[in-house]
Amino acid sequence: MTRVVQKFGGSSVADADSIKRVAKRVLATKQSGKDVCVVISAMGDTTDELMDLALQVSPIPKPRELDMLLTTGERQSAALLAMALADLGVEARSYTGSQAGVITTGKHGDARIIDITPGRVTTALDEGSIVIVAGFQGVAQDTKDITTLGRGASDTTAVALAAAVGADYCEIYTDVDGIFTADPRIVSAASQVPEISYEEMMEMAASGAKVLHLRCVEYARRENVQVHVRSSFSDRPGTWVKDLKDIATTDKDGNPMEQAIISGVAHDRGEAKITIVGVPDKVGEAARIFDAIAASGINIDMIVQNQSRVSTSRTDISFTLPKTEGRNAMQKLNEIQPEVGFEELLFDDQIGKVSIVGVGMKSHPGVTARFFRALADAEVNLDMISTSEIRISVVVDAEAVDRAVRAAHTAFGLDAEGEAVVYAGTGR
Repeated sequence: MTRVVQKFGGSSVADADSIKRVAKRVLATKQSGKDVCVVISAMGDTTDELMDLALQVSPIPKPRELDMLLTTGERQSAALLAMALADLGVEARSYTGSQAGVITTGKHGDARIIDITPGRVTTALDEGSIVIVAGFQGVAQDTKDITTLGRGASDTTAVALAAAVGADYCEIYTDVDGIFTADPRIVSAASQVPEISYEEMMEMAASGAKVLHLRCVEYARRENVQVHVRSSFSDRPGTWVKDLKDIATTDKDGNPMEQAIISGVAHDRGEAKITIVGVPDKVGEAARIFDAIAASGINIDMIVQNQSRVSTSRTDISFTLPKTEGRNAMQKLNEIQPEVGFEELLFDDQIGKVSIVGVGMKSHPGVTARFFRALADAEVNLDMISTSEIRISVVVDAEAVDRAVRAAHTAFGLDAEGEAVVYAGTGR
């Protein structure tokens, strides 16, 4: 029998009527002859509301207790969906992440999945029940404390469970009809992508595309789990994320199809830039700086080092990082200033990153020139530039992000004739 894992995001279960609608969709999948395991997020903005409540009680909540609080949102959704399915006449069992066997590292707020022991889940599936698992959470292997996997990580829970229970594929239900060439909230003419490779989707997610969690795509690639992204508000076919070799290269009539140069344009408003001014141009100084950043558990994205000034033998180093880590990084750098001897620190959180992604750019010269010309014509100034084999990213002023995304999208011929539909979601 075909086995499928279905994940429903917060906008898909925002209220009681939405939960009933999801229950009918899950039941229809079960009645089509499939074993169904559901991973569910908290209702609507519940996680944000719980976080707001925690901050009202304590300005700096203890991470362990914050995880205990935040995981209640998903447990609530799971229980309510099981009730709705019971009213439709089908056996459904809800489980917390720990009950489902999701074993994680002990880092509260950003734990990683170590293993899944899905004994209770597979037993329930074998007995004909629909299984509902609270996403975004697990249990620490060493402390046995409840942990959370980071915002948006219900996607990762779903893919990891799909691999653990031997599902044929994993469906991610969201508030848009699939993966688009840009955020349809910014580019109304964004086109839906029918298929996209793991590599392209990883670059899109890392560059700010919110439709799939980055660790979800990494896990799917490693375990070769095909992911089907579709809307819970329509029956449209959605987008398949799969291995590049499995992506169709011919149309339905067997005619060869040319690979698109660019698969999409992504953006990220969640980054900040730190510039370290006047770093002594000596061997080992950059290593000392980034060792200190790494020791604080901060991920660095883009790095630029200016040419050394001849008169002073000093240079400037700029890098981007998550905006939420800005205060932590500045504190750590201030601590090592006497040791390194740099002159000053500059912090800028009014920036955004815009990226173009596509495996086709490897075989098409002039992609960089077209991208930069489009940005210049839109009067967008570039602050930093970073590239990989299938991605080009630039840092621009925050106010220029939307303009840059639209310009790049049009320049690479990605605009569709109709308008993309966003069914729900607040963007919080």
